[in-house]
Formats: sequence, structure tokens, C-alpha cells
Amino acid sequence: MSERPNPRTSALLTIDVQNDFTRSESPHAIPGTDELIPVMADLVAAYRSRGLPVIHVVRLYEPDGSNAELSRRAVLAAGARIVLPGTEGSQLREELAPGPVELDHAALLAGKLQPVGDAEWLMYKPRWGAFYETPLADHLRALDVDTVAVIGANFPNCPRTTMYEASERDFHVVAVSDAISRSYPQGMEECAGMGALILTASEFTAWLSAMEQ
Repeated sequence: MSERPNPRTSALLTIDVQNDFTRSESPHAIPGTDELIPVMADLVAAYRSRGLPVIHVVRLYEPDGSNAELSRRAVLAAGARIVLPGTEGSQLREELAPGPVELDHAALLAGKLQPVGDAEWLMYKPRWGAFYETPLADHLRALDVDTVAVIGANFPNCPRTTMYEASERDFHVVAVSDAISRSYPQGMEECAGMGALILTASEFTAWLSAMEQ
């Protein structure tokens, strides 16, 4: 394992970049996320062009809320339909996809990774963090990945939890501050305090390009 984040042995994690959470017309949209989609898409394209791994981490909520966090179960059980399996709202934003992609909801809910490209997968997570009761850590290690870069929605919940979980599992962490919705300076400083490398999208692109030198 390298002593610091290494672009050559890194994977990009996109967190919850789904229609219900990102499209401005959605009643469940996270403010500020739609505007960041072009930046996120550029970073995904940069990884894809280099053949580096990309894992699109998604949420799927059953109608009764049984697979959601405790804080969300009541609203789902009362009839809210958020990233419901089989709906358009659950789908990955098309700007981030390598082509036409449909979530295999049954396989994802069963804990399987869905391949969508040569080094690109979809993966379902049942809670805030992408490592909680998922195959993510084993998958990354099988790819010889020791560094994860995190983008997506929305910082106070899922991206931040994912970064902490990654650190707990001895992965280096890179946070792209202007490709994570609802990020804020103090939060980024707190993540830096636990070892994350904080970069803007332009700095991140330069960091990634360093592997070619």
C-alpha cells in the first residue's frame, strides 16, 4: 500500500447520483446537486478514459421503508416514493453512465455488483455509508485499489459517512469538494483532519493526470 493517495491505484465512488436526488424538478432533490452534474460527469469520464475503476453507489428504498434508515422509515411507510425499485427516479443520472443503463434492481438488492462497463459497476448500499454490509471493500481490494475518490450527494450524510468508513478500512481518501453537494469548508477541514486529501475538481484532474507523467 502506498503511503499517500495514489491515482494509479484509485477508484472513483459516485454516491447517490440518481434522478430522485438530483433532478431539480424532483420533490426529493438535494439542493445544489443538479448544478454539479457536469463536473461529476467530467470526473467519471476522466476515470473511464484511463481504464480506472468507477463504482456508482445507489440507494433503493422498498415501499414499506424496511430497508431504510430508522429516520426515514415512517415517511416511506406513509407513502413517499423515493428511489423506488423499478422507477425512473431510482436510475443513475444518464450523464454519468457509459451508455444506456438500467438498474438491475433485484440483483443490486441481493448484494451483487452490476457491471456496466469494462471497469465500472453499480452497487446498492443499505445505509448512509457505501461500505456498510456491502461487498465494496473486498471488491476494491481485488482490484488492488488502495485509494478512493468520493463525489456525489450529499456531503453531510452519505459521502462523509463513506469517507469515514473508507478510512476505517485503511483506504486512502480523496474528497472532491466541488463535486459533492452540500459540502462546506468546516466539513472538508474535518475530513482532512482524519486524513482525507481535499481537492477541487480542477486540482483533482491535475492529480489524476500526474499518473501519466
